[in-house]
Amino acid sequence: MFECDVKLSADNVPFLLHDATLERTTNGHGVAGEHTWEALSRLDAGSWHSPDYAGEALPRLDSIAHYCLEQGYFLNIEIKPTPRLESHTGSVVAHEAARLWSDTTVPPLLTSFEPPSLEAARIAQPRLPRGLLLDHLAEGWLETARQLDCVAIVCNHTLWNANTVSQAKKAGFRLLSYTVNDETSVRRLMALNTDGFITDRIDTFSPRP
Repeated sequence: MFECDVKLSADNVPFLLHDATLERTTNGHGVAGEHTWEALSRLDAGSWHSPDYAGEALPRLDSIAHYCLEQGYFLNIEIKPTPRLESHTGSVVAHEAARLWSDTTVPPLLTSFEPPSLEAARIAQPRLPRGLLLDHLAEGWLETARQLDCVAIVCNHTLWNANTVSQAKKAGFRLLSYTVNDETSVRRLMALNTDGFITDRIDTFSPRP
């Protein structure tokens, strides 16, 4: 299952980008969500990675969806809104996800650190599963996940321990973790009986010949 971050262009096109701004991973400047898709589509989003990827464009959500559906891959879509557009982004991304996966039996999982985005997604497309992302456990974290009718809680992996796992399991949630790039952490999470983890070092966990 792949994971990606999705936000909106100024003209409401869902596209993939982690940062709020363009400078780190493209040759563009400024807040990404303040640019039209026509302008964003002309940027070089590959050279920051390596020369082999020079000229690679920012991908649209529909392009990634078509690839995943054709290859039989599942997708976790993190809704990552431009500040002050949390609800609007959640609604638009949910509608687009529902449209793109309308003929499938396994829909994408919509996740976000922003409860307003998840609430808007719930209202827009209640049948799409949702997961609450957490980088710390503030008071009421379980109740927030319940109110958003989430199926999963996705935590910074260091937050899971015997107590937090027990609370979340008793509440009926699936437990996921980010970002897990070493075997020791994987073994700890497996021993705690969590359900899965997110990694950006898939080569570390690929079967060895």
